[in-house]
Amino acid sequence: MTAIAQDDIWQEQVDDPEVRIDGRIRPDIEDAYWQSVYWAQPYYRAGLSYDDYAAAYCAGYIGYAQYGGRYEDAEKSLCANWIRIKGDSRLSVEDALLAIRAAWDHAAMAPAELEEDLEELVPSEFIAARSGAAQQPAYAAA
Repeated sequence: MTAIAQDDIWQEQVDDPEVRIDGRIRPDIEDAYWQSVYWAQPYYRAGLSYDDYAAAYCAGYIGYAQYGGRYEDAEKSLCANWIRIKGDSRLSVEDALLAIRAAWDHAAMAPAELEEDLEELVPSEFIAARSGAAQQPAYAAA
């Protein structure tokens, strides 16, 4: 591949929109959850490890944060994402879709972290001023 072709590839990646998952899911919490329960899922196959399922779960919960809405509307993109990141996973596409759907549904049930979003949107000076105002006693009009 020539240097010019490589530059084109990098330029395409730079042009891709930034993906933000703020406030919708916590990937660390989702990953920890699935590590602890993957073996108890109805679609689990004996002999497979968490490493076989991890990319499918990741595609599901990150996909929920990216796309939101209905799973059925995002299923093709989620499957393509899993194929891209699956690595050495021994899951079939059908088994992966079951894990992806489970992770999507689990992420959809998690409450959004609205407090963090609000802190980013509201200047801290306003929050401090508002807190001080709330502590002032209210006096009756004379």
